[in-house]
Amino acid sequence: MNNADIDWKTLPFGYVPTDCNLRCTYRDGKWGEIEVSTSTTIDIHIAATALHYGQEAFEGLKAFRGVDGKIRIFRLEANAERMRQSAEGILMEPVPEHIFREMCIRAVKLNERFVPPYGSGASLYIRPLEIGVTARVGVKPADEYTFIVLVTPVGPYFKGGFKCTNYCITRKYDRVAPCGTGRWKIGGNYAASLAAGEHAHEMGYSAVLYLDPKEKLYLDECGPANFIAIKDGKYITPKSDSILPSITNRSLMQIARDMGLEVEQRHIPVEELAECSEAAAVGTAAVASPVGRIDDLDNGVQYVISKDGKPGPIVTELYNRLNAIRLGEAPDTYGWNTIID
Repeated sequence: MNNADIDWKTLPFGYVPTDCNLRCTYRDGKWGEIEVSTSTTIDIHIAATALHYGQEAFEGLKAFRGVDGKIRIFRLEANAERMRQSAEGILMEPVPEHIFREMCIRAVKLNERFVPPYGSGASLYIRPLEIGVTARVGVKPADEYTFIVLVTPVGPYFKGGFKCTNYCITRKYDRVAPCGTGRWKIGGNYAASLAAGEHAHEMGYSAVLYLDPKEKLYLDECGPANFIAIKDGKYITPKSDSILPSITNRSLMQIARDMGLEVEQRHIPVEELAECSEAAAVGTAAVASPVGRIDDLDNGVQYVISKDGKPGPIVTELYNRLNAIRLGEAPDTYGWNTIID
């Protein structure tokens, strides 16, 4: 298949049209046939529950062209499981794993010419999306759901290279409520983060480091990503029901153990930042975005994480090791990759 006419080196982290997407509908108590569509729009009722009551969940995963020329999808099964949990959390019909898997693989195969070449730093982003499509005026779950898998090539998250950026803490915003929807990957959580994120960007920060929404004492999530820190040779990350369980974070925790680090998932008081030697925001988009400094805007306290303004050795090794697995440069010991035939 001919490669897409794209300058891979300058590709942004944004949407680029591809050849097709895949769709499947749940109706009359069962999932229907998988359909291939070349349309980039959907026909949806104006009273659909997705539009009025937020019945919408999605995932984000990537496919890579490896050093051996093979295409790998990273952590496909883990994303399918997390999407099932999100759907159940807001009373949508969960997408069976075999449908999720087949649609993701077919979407990659049918759009293979958009998988960036090895060494470009780019990847094919896979976005599974489920929405409630039943027309409802009363607040009630839908009876019908549409599941869509679209793909788009994206450039590397770090346009300026792998380097430290600064984050801020402010108690003015919460991403989610205590005992709310924070553990699920749904659009409403991201909508709730927009104001805080834009405020942070206006002040020159990469993102807000949220505190727990109940007591405002402990670290929670870092914008749209999980937060990790290195302290006394330990990998520490917040434990909270308000945090989306990041698949990247789970992967890095295993890699950290392989590196001989002790892993702690626990409450992290804000003040403990003063004792951390490295930190990062971790997620699918960037893998690990190193933190240089965290400013507590409410208390006027600055936590300088990187003394020289450069990524630390442990975060750098974690980043490099995970990338090597995704690209087939290192053994896939845990079977995280799905290789496309």
